[in-house]
Amino acid sequence: MPTTLDADLRRADAAAAGGDGKRDYVQQIFSEIAPRYDLLNHVLSLNIDRAWRKQALEALGWRARPAGRFLDLCAGTLDVGATLVRTRGFAGHVLAADFAEPMLRMGAGKAPRERLVPVTADALALPVADASLDGAIVAFGIRNVAALDDALAEVRRVLAPGAKFVILEFSTPRSALVRAAYQCYFHRVLPLVGRLVSGHRTAYTYLPRSVAHFPELAVLAARMTAAGFRDVTYRPLTFGIAALHVGTA
Repeated sequence: MPTTLDADLRRADAAAAGGDGKRDYVQQIFSEIAPRYDLLNHVLSLNIDRAWRKQALEALGWRARPAGRFLDLCAGTLDVGATLVRTRGFAGHVLAADFAEPMLRMGAGKAPRERLVPVTADALALPVADASLDGAIVAFGIRNVAALDDALAEVRRVLAPGAKFVILEFSTPRSALVRAAYQCYFHRVLPLVGRLVSGHRTAYTYLPRSVAHFPELAVLAARMTAAGFRDVTYRPLTFGIAALHVGTA
């Protein structure tokens, strides 16, 4: 007889595959796991995620516009935006947008609010004027948007000419050996630990399944180009566990 857990898992699967209920599901689960999100991120990635974020920020090219206005999309608990604001030489401002308000609240205090400004907003409808930002970055959030191509186009809309857009996201390793170990960890260990620590039954089942449904590196690059970005490049990180994509508006 089907249980409520079975129903929750079916909903997680449907959301991971990009079903109609993805937006509501993602907003709900990230709101619910917000209190433990930072801890689990660092523990489950063995702290490698910190190094990945630093590489992504370097790729943003903010040093060319150190006093500029930048977007941290799907900002979560503000780790990326706060790191940029605290970086020596950065004198600009960061708009941190996420539609899960509890996530933004958990990031309060990581950086001065007058320089790191959280705003509850959907990636598909940013409250920002056309061509008004000097760069944008999204770390481990773009696969969670309800409509990827629309989100890419929306980021392109708000960026000034020459501004960089950086995507840091999980990917699937090409090496068969690495991929086998990765799949075991990602689909068995991560959901178990995530469930025990967060108390959420399906959030850490959804996360690896959403990676499996996300476009491969070359396909994502092509979709960025189709959205209007030029000179799109990408490179794998840490044996292909994650990847960086960079495009220019």
